[in-house]
Amino acid sequence: MLDCGFGPRELSRRLARLEMSPEQIAGIIVTHEHLDHLGGVFQVAQQLKLPVWLSFGSLQNAPKEHLSGVEVHICRDGNDFEMGDFTISPYTVPHDALEPVQYTIADGNSKLGVLTDVGHATPHLISALSGCDALLLEFNHDTQMLARSAYPGWLKSRISGPFGHLSNDAAAEILREIDKARLHTLIAAHLSQRNNTPDLVRAAIEPEIAGTDIALTIADQITGSDWISCVR
Repeated sequence: MLDCGFGPRELSRRLARLEMSPEQIAGIIVTHEHLDHLGGVFQVAQQLKLPVWLSFGSLQNAPKEHLSGVEVHICRDGNDFEMGDFTISPYTVPHDALEPVQYTIADGNSKLGVLTDVGHATPHLISALSGCDALLLEFNHDTQMLARSAYPGWLKSRISGPFGHLSNDAAAEILREIDKARLHTLIAAHLSQRNNTPDLVRAAIEPEIAGTDIALTIADQITGSDWISCVR
């Protein structure tokens, strides 16, 4: 499981919708220490006796009240690790956290790339995400909607800044730059409920995948999505 911002009860409820139980989870990998990503990780890991992988910086800033008894592994950019049949590759990204990472996950045949919570593109993340079969990519906000929103100025600056979140245009540019020769599945994720809409996201994406057979899913922040296969 990638990140967990809520506790065991909400996790069970969400998994039940997908006909899955928490006991089927093999481990948790963490991108960074912000509470909407890390808040429930150690409580869930402690209750289910799950191993957790995260960067040293994320661990330093993590809430420690549920850390006792949890099997913790430190991961870093460039050091792949194994979980079951998967090879998991962390890579660093620019975000306003102490040591944020994102991941690609491969099983020898297919590769899934994940990129959320990032302020701007870098050659490193473009390289990491090239050649994916499936990609979950942040389309956080529409620039004009954010500018007109009731958010205070400091929050607008944080979100739109180089260590904040990807705008639709910035995410579309990443999609344009990566090697999409194998890409068949794209999931747009982490949409702001106040500063974005699925229609705007779709309008940003469609020119980048026109003429391809890439299937697009736009994940809802509350309900997520159904199971999506990474295998063609």
